[in-house]
Amino acid sequence: MKKEKYMIELDNVSMMFNLDIDKGFSLKQWFVDSLSIKKLKERKKIKKENQFWALKDINLKVKKGEVIGLIGPNGAGKSTLLKIVAGVMKPTNGTVKVRGTVCPMIELGAGFDMDLTARENVYLNGAVMGYNRDFIEKRFKEIIDFAELWDFIDVPLKNFSSGMVARLAFSIATLVDPEVLIVDEILSVGDIAFQEKSKAKMMEMINGGTTVLFVSHSIDSIRDLCNRAIWLNKGRIVNVGSTNSICHKYLNSVSGGIVNEKKHK
Repeated sequence: MKKEKYMIELDNVSMMFNLDIDKGFSLKQWFVDSLSIKKLKERKKIKKENQFWALKDINLKVKKGEVIGLIGPNGAGKSTLLKIVAGVMKPTNGTVKVRGTVCPMIELGAGFDMDLTARENVYLNGAVMGYNRDFIEKRFKEIIDFAELWDFIDVPLKNFSSGMVARLAFSIATLVDPEVLIVDEILSVGDIAFQEKSKAKMMEMINGGTTVLFVSHSIDSIRDLCNRAIWLNKGRIVNVGSTNSICHKYLNSVSGGIVNEKKHK
């Protein structure tokens, strides 16, 4: 029997951060403390107490073309999970396998130089994403048309609103159709008209067979776009299943069980 091939595989993935409250610690202090067994034990205890596990024992397999929604409260580990899949972070424990070209839309505009113009940043950000200059020149009009920024093309980004910066970044990020798309709360970019256009672009990519991991606090967006949902809390997977079922269970947990069963069954 042929083994099924997954686009994304996470095996016992955990991610630990050290809260590092001991920032004033010096090499001299370490040498003095090293002469005292009691001090060393105290320091090890403090270090252990300040370990924060953003993710713990995450196991996940995603098939080609699946659209997975990640839901949960702030601090649940959703964005950390996306960054690990995108390769931005390396997990403390466990293994991650991602097949195909990946487009991470996590922190839109993070690679921009705010002192440069929109035109200059298109080429800069495109280069960061691996596009050559000829490719960018051929698609330049398409980028600016989608972002609706022709009136500001030669204006430095430091004079842009946050919504305008995000629109430009979204337009560049979606220039090509990746095999794996990593999305963190980007459908609220710009005004309502641009949000609808962004959503339509996302649907176009999804319908083209792109595999998607999507984080949003908008349960309606999760329901509209995803065919499976994962509920995270305190770095662990609470439940996995069909989108409507998981969203309903999550909403019931945060609302005290008053969500209408018939409406969201």
